[in-house]
Amino acid sequence: QVQLVESGGGLVQPGGSLRLSCAASGFTLDYYAIGWFRQAPGKEREGVSCISNSDGRMYSATSVRGRFTISRDKSKNTVYLQMRGLKPEDTAVYFCAAAPAHRATMTGWASADEYDYWGQGTQVTVSS
Repeated sequence: QVQLVESGGGLVQPGGSLRLSCAASGFTLDYYAIGWFRQAPGKEREGVSCISNSDGRMYSATSVRGRFTISRDKSKNTVYLQMRGLKPEDTAVYFCAAAPAHRATMTGWASADEYDYWGQGTQVTVSS
């Protein structure tokens, strides 16, 4: 059974850090790209960052560039999103999703339609 499980969300003060994890089971990430998306109340789901496990290509949204870093641990079949310098506008439910690696292109990685499998999400709240 294919499954993605996110963890690591929580409440943090502005300027703080969190590391989200996305653990995959039921399939190997070797030929997939993992994307992180977020959705705030009343807003559309947006792509945050993506890593292709086939060749290591990485993409990120302009709004998080320089603050968020995506990485992978193939031995653990897990992808991470290290978030630093968090802002109140980063508050959202964060999801990870898996897509066949060839779909994770410069223009396609941020489209939710390209992803086949989704986790249940983890809440990130940035507030003082």
